[in-house]
Amino acid sequence: MAYRFLGRSGLKISDITYGNWLTHGGQIENETATKCVHAALDHGITTFDTADVYANTVAEQVLGDALAGQRRESLEIFTKVWGPTGPRGPNDSGLSRKHIMESINGSLQRLGTDYVDLYQAHRYDPETPLEETMLAFADVVRQGKALYIGVSEWTAEQLRAGHALASELGIHLVSNQPQYNMLWRVIEEEVVPTSEDLGVSQIVWSPLAQGVLTGKYEPGKDAPAGSRATDEAGSKTVARYLGDDVLTAVQGLKPIAEEAGLTMPQLAIAWVLSNPNVASAIIGASRPEQIADNVVASGTTLDQDVLDRIDAVVGDIVERDPSKTDTPTERPS
Repeated sequence: MAYRFLGRSGLKISDITYGNWLTHGGQIENETATKCVHAALDHGITTFDTADVYANTVAEQVLGDALAGQRRESLEIFTKVWGPTGPRGPNDSGLSRKHIMESINGSLQRLGTDYVDLYQAHRYDPETPLEETMLAFADVVRQGKALYIGVSEWTAEQLRAGHALASELGIHLVSNQPQYNMLWRVIEEEVVPTSEDLGVSQIVWSPLAQGVLTGKYEPGKDAPAGSRATDEAGSKTVARYLGDDVLTAVQGLKPIAEEAGLTMPQLAIAWVLSNPNVASAIIGASRPEQIADNVVASGTTLDQDVLDRIDAVVGDIVERDPSKTDTPTERPS
């Protein structure tokens, strides 16, 4: 396992992060979730990402139970705040001081820890003054409940404003968590250059494009049984990748992976990690064996020829428009 610095900080994280969106408290039983977490630990993954909104807080609880008994100092535990939790009252979502302060306490209790290494704004909240949000985050850090602050799916402009306020308050805004993969590159034009300037790293989700880059979805064929495309919760997230033009192009990546001595998932993760602004790629798992396969990508270097061949295969279907998003940006009610 390789490790990288998170932003312009002294914190090192594993370049593959274990995440539990959709899986813990949802797609897999708790016993299987624990086996996946332990497999991640066995393969050198030290960084774990969750959010209070995942499975309406249950995912945090499952992850906390699975990590119980591990040396806390040897782990980097990340969680997020913004989405609705509880009965969806008027203050049960967003980035108000009230919601942040109550959410961090709930997350720590569920995770079974005194602090998280990274506390992230899951989205930008246009309904709350940014000054209020950043001051609340600063207080969370000063109370010892979080070591660093991050965000998720913020624009370049939002990153600059948030980073400036964090610096004034004496706290470290070190990361952004966007969607990023061979097919979805909307961060490259504006977010990545801005982040490099600010000393902010990307911790990217969906490096496998919701499983499409594994090659298991084939044009003109039904989705495999048990896949995300057949799951009620996951089907919406994968739908944008299931056009025959996309699936046909992805099949063209198979010989590139084979010649590089990699599986399709390994190639996709190694591609994401080839971006120097990426500190870590988040992977999920429904079976421990998937982790054993995916971690091979850690520390793998793709030659420029391989990168060029990938671009030649998928170039016509890549989404690059920085105004595009398929994730919510308005505060949920």
